[in-house]
This record gives sequence, C-alpha cells and structure tokens, in this order.
Amino acid sequence: MSIKANVFAKTFPVVCVGGSSGGLDAYIRLLTHLPADLDVAVVIVNHITTMPTMLHQILPAHTQMPVELISESLCIRPNHVFIIPANRDLHVLNGRFRLKPISKPRGWPAVITVFLCSLVEHWHGKIVAVIVSGMDGDGAAALSSIKQVGGITIAQAPETAVKQDMPESAIASGHIDFVLSPEDIALELARIAHAPLMKATSISSSDYRADI
Repeated sequence: MSIKANVFAKTFPVVCVGGSSGGLDAYIRLLTHLPADLDVAVVIVNHITTMPTMLHQILPAHTQMPVELISESLCIRPNHVFIIPANRDLHVLNGRFRLKPISKPRGWPAVITVFLCSLVEHWHGKIVAVIVSGMDGDGAAALSSIKQVGGITIAQAPETAVKQDMPESAIASGHIDFVLSPEDIALELARIAHAPLMKATSISSSDYRADI
C-alpha cells in the first residue's frame, strides 16, 4: 500500500470537545467516564486564549489515554486526547494537525467552529462534535455542516454546565442530536464507537434530555 493510501486510511472517529469557561469541569467528568480503548481520537478545543493552556498537565490524572498538547504536523491517533494550544486556529490535513495564527484575535474566538469546519473538509472518518460549558456560541455555526457529512452532534445539558451559553447556542441551532450530562456523553461516545454506522435521531431544541 502506498504512503498516500496509508495516510487516507485513517478513518477512525474524531471527537471534538469544544468548550471554554467552566469547560474543565466538563472535560474531567467526561474523560473520567470514557473508556480508553474506543479507538477514537478526542480533541479538546478550548477557546480561552488569554493564557497558556494547562489542560495537558491537568487531564492526565483523569484518563488512561495519553494527553498531548498539539504541535504542528502532529499525527492524529486513536485512543489519545489532544489539546489545542492557546492563540492558535486548529486544522487537519492528511491525517495530521495543522496550526495557524488565530483568525479572530479580538472578541470571542471561533476556534471550535474553525476546527469543526476543517474536519468536515479534510477528515475521512466519522466526526462527533461535543459542545460543553462556555461563554458565547463558538461551534454552533459548524453543526449544520457536521450533520451534512453524517456526523453526530452532542451538547452538554445546560443545567449540568458551569456556563450555559455555548451548549444553549448549540441547541438553539437546531442541529443537535443529543443533550446529555458529561457522564452520559461518555456513555453515548462509547455507543457510537461500537456502532459506527448508527444514524443519530435529532432531538427537539427544546428537549434538554435524551433517553437512549
């Protein structure tokens, strides 16, 4: 098999977990309940840009998966947790991460939306978008595109979030399949990983619970 074929053989699911203020609580609760052998890559895209991220130092205590701070051209691998560095837009190309200067240096960042749109264009496996606690509505604008390529979208149940803006914006988009607590998000990700051909059934934007 050619090198190019090997690159594009990377079709395992990528789970983008987007959050900001209050996101640490959600990341810890999710990872604590997420099996380490699902053969998915978890990418945490935190849109706080005012300080260097410490997530790659904090989160290893809460998962058996390796946790890595993303660097340019880092290979995307399953059963790993990847952390976006501060003040960078994150893209994917040929199975590797690409970092670019942040495209929105003022106001609310759009790093979650940027990464999700890049996955839609360049990732050949299933895409799962998870929006958790945070201010503003980063990520919501990309959810329609995720659905169009057969991806699955999940929002943290607002009543379980430290900050409700981001999950509420995602729900209001009308393109969310499941609204769950972080613990139940982990269970749903395990179900998705074991049933890759499953088609999600969208919920009403006014329904804050999904009984699976």
